[in-house]
Amino acid sequence: MTLLPRRIFRASLACCFACGTLLAAQSTPSTTSASPSPILLWPNGAPGAVGDTPLDKPTLTPFLPAQNPTRSAVVICPGGGYVHLAMDYEGTDVARWFNARGVAAFVLKYRLGPRYHYPNQLLDAQRAIRYVRTHAAEDGIDPSHIGIMGFSAGGHLASTAGTHFDSGNPDAIDPMEHASSRPDFMVLAYPVISMEPGGITHMGSMHFLLGEQPNPMLENELSNETQVTPQTPPTFLFSTTNDETVPVMNSVLFYEALLRSGVPAELHIFEQGHHGSGLAQDNPQLRMWPILLQNWLHLHGWMASGAE
Repeated sequence: MTLLPRRIFRASLACCFACGTLLAAQSTPSTTSASPSPILLWPNGAPGAVGDTPLDKPTLTPFLPAQNPTRSAVVICPGGGYVHLAMDYEGTDVARWFNARGVAAFVLKYRLGPRYHYPNQLLDAQRAIRYVRTHAAEDGIDPSHIGIMGFSAGGHLASTAGTHFDSGNPDAIDPMEHASSRPDFMVLAYPVISMEPGGITHMGSMHFLLGEQPNPMLENELSNETQVTPQTPPTFLFSTTNDETVPVMNSVLFYEALLRSGVPAELHIFEQGHHGSGLAQDNPQLRMWPILLQNWLHLHGWMASGAE
């Protein structure tokens, strides 16, 4: 893939269990005919790269709204079991949803197994946050209003970024590495959270992230329900009870850990809804979850208005 110069595109812990219906209908995000150009996260080659193909080059695609009243941004990590990426319905569609509501979005293409294992995926996510923070002024973003969002295995990556972060390296030659990698909030949609085998993990995600014979210490370290501290960012979670791919207890255990640590969080569990639903516009009940997310973001000042 040929990477063009960057172009700026201006497109147009209380636990709540969702069990009723919302009267407000969700508007359809505006779309544009063209797509922004991806940005190489490491123009001189990513750390640990094993080749020089598109598979070896993590990128970040910016979607900037016409107006951003809260000066907020979110890095979006599509799911795909750490072996492929659902770049449309868990990536660009979601970015345009944020743009339509006045929030900047950046879709992350991170490295995948079996070609790459941990920590490369985390390095890509951390680099994405540092990139947005470093370029915040030119993109009209508040560097303290940068969140991360992930779906399924992308939710595991997002929750890893939110529990394994640093304040930056002031001695690094690369000025981007000076920036903190801590996200200011997390949005986790039907996420993989645990890496403990024989439990509630998604085995495919675990194997593609950690290999066929994972180190038990890494299994624990990357079971993010065990890594929550009071410094973990505020978090919004949603999942469904009948998810047959990623058990709902991933979300429940992470929420409980957030609650114990005093981290502001909101959890919505729907009774029914298939895994990989994205914005779920084809599901009359589940399509409410983005409305709930909009209200939560508005509550914290990361989105200008709640759902009407």
